[in-house]
Amino acid sequence: MIIEIILLILAVPAGLLIAYLARDELIQGQKWFKILVIASLALAGLFWMMNLDYISLTLVFIAIASFVSLVKSKDKKWVRKSSL
Repeated sequence: MIIEIILLILAVPAGLLIAYLARDELIQGQKWFKILVIASLALAGLFWMMNLDYISLTLVFIAIASFVSLVKSKDKKWVRKSSL
């Protein structure tokens, strides 16, 4: 169980890396990040009830990384406007 918790904690730096690499696209993708977080958590609950822990942990990882990117998309210092 400790390994699973450590891997879920690693979703935070993964979300920060995604947000850093796609800073100019964060504003347009806010709607999709919200959908991804909600869908991942809903499906994680479903798979957890079906005793498929590895799938539910993967979906929770995706939800955490997407949530971190969503939070960073609202940070005006982090986001830059697209030059196009």
